[in-house]
Amino acid sequence: MKMWNKFGISLLALLALAGIAGAQKWQPVNKVPNIQAGEVALLTDGRVLVHDDTNNGTGNWWTLTPDINGNYVTGTWKQVASMPSGYAPLYFGSLVLPDGRFIVEGGEYNFGNSAWTNLGAIYDPVKNKWTSVNPPSGWSNIGDAQAILLANGTYMQADCCEGVNQAYFNPKTLKWTNITNTGKVDRFDEEGWGLLPNGDVLTVDAIDAPNSEVYNPTTKKWTSAGSTIVRLEDPSSQEVGPFVLRPDGTVFAAGAAPAGTPGHTATYTTSTKKWKAGPDFPKVNGAALACDDAPSAVEINGNVIVMTAPPVFGTGAVFFEWNGTKLTKLPEPPNGPTDGAYYGHFLELPSGQLLFTDFSSDVEIFTPKGTYKKAWAPTITSVPSTITHGKSYVLKGTQLSGLTNGAAYGDDFQDSTNYALVRITNTASKHVVYAKTSNPSTFAVQTGSKEESTNFAVPAGIETGASTLEVVTNGIPSAPTSVTVN
Repeated sequence: MKMWNKFGISLLALLALAGIAGAQKWQPVNKVPNIQAGEVALLTDGRVLVHDDTNNGTGNWWTLTPDINGNYVTGTWKQVASMPSGYAPLYFGSLVLPDGRFIVEGGEYNFGNSAWTNLGAIYDPVKNKWTSVNPPSGWSNIGDAQAILLANGTYMQADCCEGVNQAYFNPKTLKWTNITNTGKVDRFDEEGWGLLPNGDVLTVDAIDAPNSEVYNPTTKKWTSAGSTIVRLEDPSSQEVGPFVLRPDGTVFAAGAAPAGTPGHTATYTTSTKKWKAGPDFPKVNGAALACDDAPSAVEINGNVIVMTAPPVFGTGAVFFEWNGTKLTKLPEPPNGPTDGAYYGHFLELPSGQLLFTDFSSDVEIFTPKGTYKKAWAPTITSVPSTITHGKSYVLKGTQLSGLTNGAAYGDDFQDSTNYALVRITNTASKHVVYAKTSNPSTFAVQTGSKEESTNFAVPAGIETGASTLEVVTNGIPSAPTSVTVN
């Protein structure tokens, strides 16, 4: 169990940061409202949905819309509808669904009180409306449990606390189907889920460590994925760190650790299904660092950024980048010296940048060095050459669902972005808009040359005339194609 509290940054820390400002890759987002920004999600129309965690959780949400040039730093903030009465969670399952709606399930806290609630709600960004969702049959808890979209788009939710409960959700009927007798060897508490190229779901066990497991959606069974070689959990708290799939087919897992002990890392190679121990996080200023609940994300260059801090739940965050061989320390955002690792949330933006929140009103944009390989980009194989505002179309191509889930945290928070956005740029004005996408043919990752499709709706207020259209997944764009907007 954990809660959080924010403190001001000392003048000394500010001066130290000012001295390395030239080396920073961070940039503050303008005009953030007076909120404590926490959980985030990328809506399929390009807006960012941001939860206000003031007083350890509210029912209030805001959107950040990029400006007319597609820039999120100078975007526009707007408060949207609040959650149903009686529901104001902190640490919960969450994802954008195939139809473009956003679901929140459970909560370790509700209105700042320990609850492990089984409440849920679904947000429709078109109608700007929340609808309550009843829990799966027989579930008295969901809490801070993990969630994921399977390759076929099915939303799968775990129960944090009651054995090995898991269920599938039907967004059309708002009904659940319990999945039983799966063979899971320990409960889901504190674990995270990640989608693999073969469609399986990987988890690192928090209790049966150092074991890992994979879930096969066809057989609906969990089986061992082998030892992680090094322990990636803290035995006392059973916290684990995040793991993410990289474009090269390896999974980088960052570990939690007991107090005063550096966190381990490990790499899982999906082609061989083998784990290999990686380097420990180095000490910084004499402090051991680990990822007891922490975010990581895949940069468009294929490297992984990960947030650490002194375990367990200590403050003094340090950021590292993993390039497949070594860990390199990165500069921190302004609140880094007073942040715990678990304060952080990363979100992949279609600009190729990462949005970062830390339960404060300082929302930051991280711009990584380097760029993607051409082979990682989605491609467009079919799209109408003339599109009309207010109408919907089908776009076909390859790798529309990307090569990775994007960012990760584990339990407490999920914001996968393995779905395509459609970006339209007017040739004359250079103004950028995003056309809302929905119901992609797959959420599978690393699908290669397999044809995929997604629907997109042209915004009613779009500028007409000659334009270019791109699909963007996890910040990586396709080559532009010419279209005419009527």
